[in-house]
Amino acid sequence: MPSPRSPAAARRAARSRCRSAEYERKIAARFATFDQDGSGYIDREDFSAAAKAVLAEFGTTARSDKGQAVFAGAEAFWQGMAGIADVDGDQRVSREEFITGAAKRLRDNPERFAEIARPFLRAVIAVADEDGGGATPPNAARVLRVLGTAPELATEVAAALDADRDGRISEDEILAAFAGYCGVEAPDA
Repeated sequence: MPSPRSPAAARRAARSRCRSAEYERKIAARFATFDQDGSGYIDREDFSAAAKAVLAEFGTTARSDKGQAVFAGAEAFWQGMAGIADVDGDQRVSREEFITGAAKRLRDNPERFAEIARPFLRAVIAVADEDGGGATPPNAARVLRVLGTAPELATEVAAALDADRDGRISEDEILAAFAGYCGVEAPDA
């Protein structure tokens, strides 16, 4: 006959289940951010779709210098993601590959993962910078909305991106925020 668990052991087990559920929720959200088309896989087309959406939102043509930079950045970001997560080499990242590959690297070194995203983020900031003074929180909210963030959350997140509250979002601010967003603690961490 199994011995009854102590109340302390039961509380630890409950906390562990809550942490696991929270971790799974966060991982699912990160995966959905990258899986732009909802196919259940992250692939090159997801990054291309993100680039197209940003350019369309700001009326920037793909053939312009800014448009080319966004597409080149999206491709570099995809190559970096595939390099760390596409274990089976099928040119797409499954949720399982994301969890075991990308999410582990995100957790272990979110700053390095943000560096993979830098060319894309830099190019998107340039597109969202309509007056040459830097991307504003309202324009960052537009980017977030076209990339799938709920409108009410996009405005709040965009305002938080302006860490120094100067009314503009710098590359360093967006990279720090991206690294923070991507750094998901595992339940056993």
